[in-house]
Amino acid sequence: MRVDQFDFDLPPERIALHPTKPRDAARLLVVQPDGNLADKIVTDLVDLLDPGDVLVVNDTRVIPAELQGKRHRDGNVATVSFNLHKRVDAATWAAFARPAKRLKPGDRLQFGQSQDRACAAQSLEATVAGIEDGGQVILKFDLSGAFLDEAIKSHGAMPLPPYIGAKRALEERDLKDYQTVYAQYDGAVAAPTAGLHFTDDLLKRLENKGISTERVTLHVGAGTFLPVKAEDTSDHKMHAEWGEVSAKTIKRLKAAKAAGGRIVAVGTTSLRLLESACRKTGDLQPFSGDTDIFITPGYTFKAVDILMTNFHLPRSTLFMLVSAFSGFETMQNAYRHAIENEYRFYSYGDASLLFRSEEGV
Repeated sequence: MRVDQFDFDLPPERIALHPTKPRDAARLLVVQPDGNLADKIVTDLVDLLDPGDVLVVNDTRVIPAELQGKRHRDGNVATVSFNLHKRVDAATWAAFARPAKRLKPGDRLQFGQSQDRACAAQSLEATVAGIEDGGQVILKFDLSGAFLDEAIKSHGAMPLPPYIGAKRALEERDLKDYQTVYAQYDGAVAAPTAGLHFTDDLLKRLENKGISTERVTLHVGAGTFLPVKAEDTSDHKMHAEWGEVSAKTIKRLKAAKAAGGRIVAVGTTSLRLLESACRKTGDLQPFSGDTDIFITPGYTFKAVDILMTNFHLPRSTLFMLVSAFSGFETMQNAYRHAIENEYRFYSYGDASLLFRSEEGV
């Protein structure tokens, strides 16, 4: 399909710069398979879901992946910023650099004032090991493993999405606001934003109704914010992200489905991981590794029945995904309704609850 088919006009004032307080008071647009729309709030999930349904949440934790560094080359120094987006090995990260044109392989990088740090683990230096298309570079750090993790936490900043970071500075509250209440495993450089709407109280209320929660892990990469530059969806290449679904989780999900329950993916990250776990056999199987699954209209969904997700960027891979899930025209109408009724968009915005279309187009 043409990428411009997924374009729409979004007034700048619809972009949320801070989340709703409390989290579960955000608005929720319910999109039925027949295209009918209903304006709800997130706490209405307790009434919208049935006993036996299963929420699948992504328990990745966002790391402070924004790094400001100095490039050293032949006595010359330049400032370069980086957004780490995928770990390659214990000492190596793929990152997006700004401006990438200031870098070449072999350049030395210094983050912060490492010479003033008393603890060696707090110093952070790296070498540019490679430069790839699209502003991506490969950084080989002098530290590795847990020592590198601690140094990144010391020198990095929370990686707010560019459409928020361009409008305001990072605030202390973002350190909590940009994590889900169930975040557990370090590795994401962007939050699984649908999960930001959940509170411990809401999860308990859902549990009391007989709606269980299962956890999967997908370390969200910064590639989720990259624009689609191709003119046709068939020419776009997704950046890979690492994810895992355990055998125990798969067993419980299959049991729930067999008993008549529905799988409710909290966020596109959970959905993409579950659909990746079906790729080889067409049925849910344990999964661990990289996935670059790209879902567009015409895709046949194998695992997920309901999707809770925020409102996405025009021309983005995520808007293509929801158009595949609930139908192209249905989502065009839903987004038009959301804009006209002043829903808040993107990472800190409101949510939608989408029921899978049988047509998928």
